[in-house]
Amino acid sequence: MANVELYSQDGQVVGNIDLKDEIFAIEPNQQAMFDAILVYRASLRQGTHSVKNRSDVRGGGRKPWRQKGTGRARQGSIRSPQWRGGGVVFGPTTEKNYKLKMNRKVRKLAMRSAYSVVLRDKKFFALESLNFEAPKTKDFINFMKAFEVEGKTLVVVATDNDAQNIFLSGRNISKVKVAVCNTINVEDLLHYDNVLMTKDAILKVEEVLA
Repeated sequence: MANVELYSQDGQVVGNIDLKDEIFAIEPNQQAMFDAILVYRASLRQGTHSVKNRSDVRGGGRKPWRQKGTGRARQGSIRSPQWRGGGVVFGPTTEKNYKLKMNRKVRKLAMRSAYSVVLRDKKFFALESLNFEAPKTKDFINFMKAFEVEGKTLVVVATDNDAQNIFLSGRNISKVKVAVCNTINVEDLLHYDNVLMTKDAILKVEEVLA
């Protein structure tokens, strides 16, 4: 098992914790992680784009000029597609579902691979606990300074109850995201430079992915 140091909230080493090799020390599967990111990004697309065709555009009830004798090309409506302000030809007019499917085993493999990449390539800190008595940005900044992290940082907690004051304390800080362990995805784990996870969050992840 991989063994990492366990830190207190003020950055002091208070012990060690064993991480399961089948989650934090596998050979990362690049294809599974790539597919997981595609699925996640596709789920963000709303698919509500819509255009107006010539029957939806206002105006154009009569011919702009007579059929013959003007020397110009015949026209039936100023809202034809070739006119400025006219209708759009063959544009999207109905909602489209962009969501992609992914097998459960592949999704779990992608998460295991992402956690292995985090432990191997990024700054990973296991926290004994994390708790703020009140939502204060100053307390969160002091917490970050204790670990001397720079760049994009992901803070992972076990439950929503744990995250409330932490989320409110860190939401005004750029490049910082606070998330519950069951809501993070492969893109989150690969996007951030530093990952700080509470001990309870690690145990929950191991329980789900083991």
